[in-house]
This record gives sequence, structure tokens and C-alpha cells, in this order.
Amino acid sequence: MYTERASRLDGAVVWENTVAGAGRVLPDGCMDLLWHEGRLLVAGPDTRAYVTEGVPGVWVGLRFYPGTAPAFLGVPAHELLDQRVELIDLWPASVVRRLCARVDRADDPAAALEGIALERAMPPDPLLSRLVEALDEGRSVSATAVELGLGTRQLHRRSLSSFGYGPKTLARVLRMQRALSLARAGVPLAETAVRAGYADQPHLSRDVRELAGVPLTGLLR
Repeated sequence: MYTERASRLDGAVVWENTVAGAGRVLPDGCMDLLWHEGRLLVAGPDTRAYVTEGVPGVWVGLRFYPGTAPAFLGVPAHELLDQRVELIDLWPASVVRRLCARVDRADDPAAALEGIALERAMPPDPLLSRLVEALDEGRSVSATAVELGLGTRQLHRRSLSSFGYGPKTLARVLRMQRALSLARAGVPLAETAVRAGYADQPHLSRDVRELAGVPLTGLLR
């Protein structure tokens, strides 16, 4: 069973998932701090669906708002692209052991994980927030670069460090998430395609299959 709630950390989400079998995690522009069986891990940004191994157990996570996790971790996002890594590989072992013990003894591991993020997170970069908002509204990368006062190369470098990939990939991922939200709300697929920013329904279907690894109808089931 999966549950989530808004975090006290700006734009973040705290979630818990009791896993019974293999699952599929879709690209969403975010990175997560994870807790599982005494270990702290980091889920880097995804360019394709990540299929979990399906080992039964409880996972707890904090999903950072797009672009904010690298400042917390002290690691550029592109170094963690399509990866799941132990936090101990990124931070000093003594620090990670202390944090693991803190979450392990907590009555509410999710709250403990959130507390760690609140203590160590940096204030969000307003420019990155504006970038995510513009692309999520369907504006083009070139128009967004002009709006932000950045050259396209500069925008690409900033995006690699903050999101793990360029702004065009980020826009594509956010567009898929918009489409899934509409379709799951019962909007017909042809209308979903138009409202999410696709050329047509076949374009929507192709893009979702490439990013998710399965047909759109399979995800909706």
C-alpha cells in the first residue's frame, strides 16, 4: 500500500510504500531520499522507468521538489542519473551511521527522514523553481530561456547539474506526468493529448511507452 503527504520542506512529499512485488517507478523530474531496512539510499533522476526488484518490505521516502536535491546532497544530479545509490557512498560514513541510527529508533521513520531533510536542505533556487513551473505549464525551452534571461547553453548546464538532464528531457517528463494525471482523472485520451501538449493521441502513446516502458493503457490499468 502506498501513502503520501505534503512535507514541511518546500514542495517535497513524504511517502511510505509497503511492497509486495515488483513495481515500476516512472520518471517525474524528482530525486528521493529513501529508508529501507536500516539503510539510507538516494534515488537519482530517471530518464526511463525504474523497475523495482519486488522484495517484500516497507520503504519510506522523501521526494524532493525537482532541482532541489543536489544542493541537499552536495552532488550534481547528472552524477546520479538513472541510479540508486547508498547515501554512505556520498557522505561521510560516520554521519550516515548516525542518521541511520536516528531513523531506526524513531517511532515514525517518515517523520525522522523529513527532519533530516529539514535540517540540511538549502533554500530553493528561485530561478530553478521558475524553470520547472514554466516547463510544467507547457512553455517551450527557448521561450523559457528568454524569460529567465539565460542562454540556451547556460540553461542546459544548469539543468544537468540540477535535474540530471537537459531542459528538453525535463519538459518531456513533466508533460508525461501531466498526461497521466489527466487520464487517471477520466479525461478521454484524445483530449488528454491536446491538453498535455502532445501533437495527437499517437504522439502521447509513443512518448509514454518510451519513458515508461509499457503502453499507456497498461499504466492506466
